[in-house]
Amino acid sequence: MTSSGSGSGPRPPTIADVARVAGVSRTTVSHALNGLGKVDPRTRERIKQVAAELGYRPNLRAQRLRRGEAKAIALASSMPFAVAGGPSRLGFYMEVAAAAAESALAHDYALVLVPPVQSGSALYSVDIDGAIVVEPDVDDAAVARLKERGLPYVALGRPLSPEEDEVPYVDLRAGLVTELLLAHLHEQGARQPALIVGSGARHSSVDARAAFERVAVERGWTPIVATAPEAGGEQAGYERCAALLAQHPGIDAVCALVDAFAVGAVRAIKDSGRAVPDDVMVVTRYDGLRARTCEPPLTAVDLHLDRAAADAVDLLLARLRGDTATPRVTTAPEPHVIARASSVRGTA
Repeated sequence: MTSSGSGSGPRPPTIADVARVAGVSRTTVSHALNGLGKVDPRTRERIKQVAAELGYRPNLRAQRLRRGEAKAIALASSMPFAVAGGPSRLGFYMEVAAAAAESALAHDYALVLVPPVQSGSALYSVDIDGAIVVEPDVDDAAVARLKERGLPYVALGRPLSPEEDEVPYVDLRAGLVTELLLAHLHEQGARQPALIVGSGARHSSVDARAAFERVAVERGWTPIVATAPEAGGEQAGYERCAALLAQHPGIDAVCALVDAFAVGAVRAIKDSGRAVPDDVMVVTRYDGLRARTCEPPLTAVDLHLDRAAADAVDLLLARLRGDTATPRVTTAPEPHVIARASSVRGTA
């Protein structure tokens, strides 16, 4: 470490120190360490070795200013915390954030987590190069703010707005997820399931409803579908399920795609004097904290969100590089059902 010469302790080595020890100019050091210019390969390696021996670390802020890059990407969504996180803030959105942050850092990018606010106004104040929008709704607020700033973005989940036909995205396979859950309920003896989805137009709701109606025709079920506002969280799920049970007392299974709705549905079923799963089975889409801690624990689906989030980061960075060879659509890994006591009859 280079001494400061003032008695105040050592100071970090600078690019000038590297240049002096290596016997080259500062410009040559900058080019060698940043992969710029025409530097002899042997000189480049010597400079890198000197920099490592001195413990030199480049000034990332200065690099960003020179390149006009923030070296940061955002994760944004218009999903309210009532469904995206919950009181513990540990849910679908945060699991995606953790995986995306790890993947972004591997590419020397920081991840900015934007709270899922309806206005999307927070996206005006963050210095980012682009963003991943989680399950965008039609006329999505986060998408609107990104477009106003002229920033590139990709979607985690299939966009449904006609204006987003060319937006790269990771397909979370909501239709297949619904089919898998319904197949599981059928195997457990369900004869009249009902579907509860969010009242918005996210792909997860639209694709799930289409899959449910298709399977209902195939199996001869009455296609009972209900919607609930996402912002209502567990209470909205409770109220919607209670109404369904009153209107259709023959319901023997509830497929509540939003995990907050599913937890509310379990409570509504119990309050109606029925038992879960013996009278009414309950399944949900996301295998998160709510599903695992519900009583009884909820049958859910492993969506492989870690892989899906990493794929979304790769899609965004490819777009930032202007890479046109990368496919526009990436499909998430095959989902699979994790059966638990909320739908497996005959368990304790």
